[in-house]
Amino acid sequence: RLASMRTPAAMIVGLVLCPCGLLLTLTGTLAPNWRQVSLVPDQPRDVVWEQGIWDICREQQSTHDRLCGQADELGYFEQVPVRVAQGLMPSSLVLTVVGLVVAALGVRCWQPEPRHLVAGVAGLVLLLSGLMSLVPSSWYTQELWALPAAPGSTLGVGYSLVLSYLGSCLEILGGLALALSFHHCCKER
Repeated sequence: RLASMRTPAAMIVGLVLCPCGLLLTLTGTLAPNWRQVSLVPDQPRDVVWEQGIWDICREQQSTHDRLCGQADELGYFEQVPVRVAQGLMPSSLVLTVVGLVVAALGVRCWQPEPRHLVAGVAGLVLLLSGLMSLVPSSWYTQELWALPAAPGSTLGVGYSLVLSYLGSCLEILGGLALALSFHHCCKER
């Protein structure tokens, strides 16, 4: 009787990975550092431009002076990968929150048995949210060097893009783990 009171390991894995993915994706969405532009001509050598999907910051590394809200003189925010990221990343965050609420209803916390069907549906929602944030991260990475930048400058991947990737992967893995709950539904029928 006691063994039936346990929450399946796959559900626990899903409930651990998905909130971690949410935090990483949220940080990646809000922080302005999807791409770093350095060694910009006519600028001091230690100036780095950090471009995110919402903001552009200029940082002088020797003094750590950082100014955000810089003007978009090259049309960076008008580029399709940036616009897609502006739409899909917040949508993914909202879908992740919805998926976690549904997962909380499906995974047994206050009931003797988990609701496998509800947990499986939550897994599919979380899997979709992970894919929704993986698409703009991947597309942006592919177009990183094609996005407008000052000629002769050096481009690099920023930490926000890496966090978005990691968060997407954790949400996908957590969603898959919760989707394994469908196996119990089929077994019961």
